[in-house]
Amino acid sequence: MKKIEFAIFEAIPKMQGNCNLRSGFVKKILLINLIFFGALVGEDGSSASLSAAQEARPAPYKANDYSHLFGMPGFSRDALAVHFKLYEGYVTNANALLSILNEYAEQEKTRTPQFADIKRHLGWEMDGMRLHEYYFGELGGSGLPDKNSALYHAIEAQFGSFEAWKKDFEAVGLMRGIGWSLLYQDLKDGRLINMWINEHDHGHLAGGNIILPMDVFEHAYLIDYGLDRQGYIDAFFKNLDWEVVDSRYQE
Repeated sequence: MKKIEFAIFEAIPKMQGNCNLRSGFVKKILLINLIFFGALVGEDGSSASLSAAQEARPAPYKANDYSHLFGMPGFSRDALAVHFKLYEGYVTNANALLSILNEYAEQEKTRTPQFADIKRHLGWEMDGMRLHEYYFGELGGSGLPDKNSALYHAIEAQFGSFEAWKKDFEAVGLMRGIGWSLLYQDLKDGRLINMWINEHDHGHLAGGNIILPMDVFEHAYLIDYGLDRQGYIDAFFKNLDWEVVDSRYQE
């Protein structure tokens, strides 16, 4: 239990660092949970031994190292360092919330407002973690698409031309708000759709295949480009690794 308490306190400042209005609300919820979990720790401060369910759980998520992207044209070291730190915060917060929810399940406290609020917020942290892994994983390339790839041919067939698709994708990225411009593939019929994902967790296509996400939260571009989001989008495309992007497409 002490480990969970430490994870919660460690997560709180990183949640605040995510620059989201809900951070204060989640901080309050996490502190409430500390009170609820007090009964789980013995009077001598020791916690109960691990249950079989606890031992069988997956290991906590670990943040990936994307330091190889330092020096990428159009992205300063300071901007990337801030972005990496924010991503690491999502990983920490996702682990903390999953630990709390597991404790609630074991203590049969799932019919509580605290459980419901944390369960609803989990998607925001999880999606924030995973979308950033897609995003950083597709950067560091030459920006030149393979015109012979299956994805390129599908884009041309469905949008008329690669340029028409890119124009639509950028238009989504230039919409007012914070979130993501994301190229989805509907696996039912292979349809390609450029979607707006509000924040991290609103607007995803059920059963959709994520092919190309572009972060358009202010933290992705404000340090280097101020309010010039188009300048950031241009730099994003110039650094895409299309081999990685192509590998996500399912024929």
